[in-house]
Amino acid sequence: MSSFVAFINAFLSYLMVLIVFVAVGGLGCFIGLKLRKNKNAKEEALAKAEGTSEANA
Repeated sequence: MSSFVAFINAFLSYLMVLIVFVAVGGLGCFIGLKLRKNKNAKEEALAKAEGTSEANA
């Protein structure tokens, strides 16, 4: 019975580590996508502004 409890303890410990790794990875993906979308929007706005200023010049 003691070895079964030790096995469950180790299993739950590794399960918690897996959950933490998945959460950190998911958070990193979310932040990366958000930053990339913001950068793309800024670049698009800058290109649009440069296009209109060149047309006016």
